[in-house]
Formats: sequence, C-alpha cells, structure tokens
Amino acid sequence: MKRLRLWQIAAMVLAIALVAAACSSDDADDTTTTAAAAETTTTAAETTTTAAETTTTAAADTTEAPMAYEPIPIKIGTVLPQTGQLAPIIDALENPIRMGTDEINAVSAGLVTVEYGDSGTDPNVASTTVDKYLTGDFQAIIGAAGSTVSLSIVDKVQGSEVAMCSGSNTAAALSSSDYDPFYSRTAPSDNLQGPTLADVVASDAPASVAILWRADEYGKGFGELVAAELGDVVVLAEGYDAAAGSFATEAQAVVASGAEALVMITFEEGGQLLLDLESAGFGGQIYVADGFKDTVSSDQVGGNVALFDGIKGTAPSAAPANGEASFGDRLQAAFPDTATIFSAQMYDCLMTTVLAAQAAQSADPAVFVAEISNVTQGGEKCSLFEECFNLIMAGADIDYDGASGPLDFGPSNEPTIGTYDVFIYDAEGAATTIEQVVQGG
Repeated sequence: MKRLRLWQIAAMVLAIALVAAACSSDDADDTTTTAAAAETTTTAAETTTTAAETTTTAAADTTEAPMAYEPIPIKIGTVLPQTGQLAPIIDALENPIRMGTDEINAVSAGLVTVEYGDSGTDPNVASTTVDKYLTGDFQAIIGAAGSTVSLSIVDKVQGSEVAMCSGSNTAAALSSSDYDPFYSRTAPSDNLQGPTLADVVASDAPASVAILWRADEYGKGFGELVAAELGDVVVLAEGYDAAAGSFATEAQAVVASGAEALVMITFEEGGQLLLDLESAGFGGQIYVADGFKDTVSSDQVGGNVALFDGIKGTAPSAAPANGEASFGDRLQAAFPDTATIFSAQMYDCLMTTVLAAQAAQSADPAVFVAEISNVTQGGEKCSLFEECFNLIMAGADIDYDGASGPLDFGPSNEPTIGTYDVFIYDAEGAATTIEQVVQGG
C-alpha cells in the first residue's frame, strides 16, 4: 500500500510540472486575448455612446416638431331679424347656421354652440341682444342682417374684443378699416354690386336715369355708387325717408325729371313706392337690388303683382356657380322649402369663424380674428368643413372656398370677389335669374 501511494504522489508532481510549463508558454496568448476583449468592450462602449447620441438627437427632433392640433370649442350668438322689417327672411338666415352647426358637431362633437337672438331690424333691439352675449361666455356674433343695424352695434362688439361676422351686410361704409380686426363679412360689399347693377342699366342704354335710395347707410352708399358709375345720364339722384307712409312726392319728382329709367334702392317700402309711381304715371324701366328682392312681395303692393312685370335687378347670388356645389341640396334636405336669400353667405360666416379658431388653436377672439382672413386664401383649397378641419388638424394652411364661392378676404376682412344674380320679374311677380356675374378678383 505504501509503494502504491508514493507512485501516485510522484505522478501528480510530474503532472503539475507539465501544467506549469504549458502555462508558461501560453502567457502571450492570454495577453492578446485580454487586449481583444478590451477592444471589444471599447467598441461596445462606443456603440452605446452612438446609440445614446442617436436617442438624444431623436428626442431633440421630437421636441422641435410642431405639436398636433386639437379641436377648439367656441360659443356663438346670432343677432338676426326674428322680428321687424327683415323678419320675412329669417329662415333663410338662421337655417343655414343650424345646418352648419350640425355638420360641424358631427365631425367634432361639441365644437360649436350657437344661441339664436333677435335683432328686431332695429338698433335698440339688436343692442339688447348683443349686451347679453358680451356679458356671457361668447366668442363670436353672427349678424346683424341689415347694414344699418350692424353699424349701430359694431363699435360696442369691437370694444369688447368679440368677433362679429355678417353674411348679409353689403353697405360700402362697412369696408372701413375702422372695424378691423373684429368685424368681417362674407357678403360682398356694394362697392362690387354698385358697378354690377350700373352695368345692367347701361346695357339697356336709357338716355336718362333717376335714382332713389332709402336714406340709410345701405341705400345711400349703394345709390351714390350707381350714380357715379352711370355718370351724365343721371338726371335725379336723391334719398328718401324710408319710414314715410307715402312716397308720392318722390314719384312725382321722377316723372318731372323726364327719366326713362329708375333705379330704386329699397327694402319693403319699395312696394309702396311702386304704387305711388303708378299713380304718378311713371312708365319707364325700373331696376332694383337685393333689398327690394328680399322684402317686397305681393303684400306690399296690395296683390297687384303686375307692377313687378319687367323689373330688373341684381343681388348676391343665392346659388353661385362658383360655390360649393352640394350646399343648396343639403339645405333643402335639412330644411325643405327654405328660401336661399343670403343663406350661403350666413353659412360661410359660421364656417370661417369656427375654422379661424381651429387654425389659431385658440378660443380667444383677440387671437383667432387674425386667422379669419388667412383661412380664406393662400393655402390648400377645401370647401366642406370636414375636409378643411382635417387639414388644419394636420397642421396645413387652408383656403376655404365656401358655399357662396371663393371669398379671398382682403384687408377689411371681406370678399374681394362678388358673385351676383341678374334677375327679371314676370307678370306673376316671380323673379327669375337670367345671368350670373362675377365682379372683382
């Protein structure tokens, strides 16, 4: 047993010696391997650093990218003629706003809230309604319908820094920069319609023309524009008191002037003026504008509709060929038998106001009024709210071409293009459009 153990011990000593020798010859290889590992570690560290730099760069890019747009809810009040002289056209003014509100909220629930109020076609009634909006949480007002009423409230609205848009104001006086930036309108100014009506008159080549206008901002501005356009053929040009019950004096003056044609810038009192002209014996050609067409019916002439026969005129187009094509059908589907007097323009007031707030990403009128003009020009064209809204939410600039046609707002937040119907009345008192004319641009 002892011999065997001594032999085992000797073998182990020999093995240890061999291992020591082997280890001695492998030192260089170990050094190389260690260096390679260090290089690998360094490369990994560099890779990690590069990845960190990439992550940092990506984070910086994300920070600099524009933020996603969000829907901006706004509240609007209307000041429209539920009573008074223009009450006969209230459905034509309010129903497009109701339809537009439904369309907007179908795209983004709760985006717009609209409350409907009366202007009374009267500055005092309109002022009371506006006061309610200015002391409430309203960012915008749509109205008034009549230019004279709008002029009576616009300073108060502007002073409160609330946005105001009218789809039926046409008075040239509202083109003043005094009403920027809070007042806008989608109805073209009479600065465009005046020359259009004058062209219709001139095309018939009367040797002499009389012009009568109601003595307010709408009538005076419009009448004087037509007179200036027609020039030397004008033999009488004057205003009258629209509140007078009779216009016999004015009718007799027209006959005495020898005028072959008469331009009348009226509202509903135009019916009584027709009766007085017949009594005075005037038999010349008569021309009118939108105020007459919107408000004078058989009721104002005692049922004598033959007095309308042959009357010609112009009005902002109810269904412009250059407007969004489906608007009329959608309005009739939503509100059957609604007249379309300034309907497209009122709809566009709602749309431009709501789109401006989205583009500005603010419900503060002092901020979003700057976008009212911008959303009507210079960007990607769109006509339906959903299309325009989605473009804005994606960060795009838009050019809204509306139900009333291209708007292309100029410096006074009003259209630089006007589309007008040229119409003629038949013996039954019905007006038929015979031509559309685009003015401006």
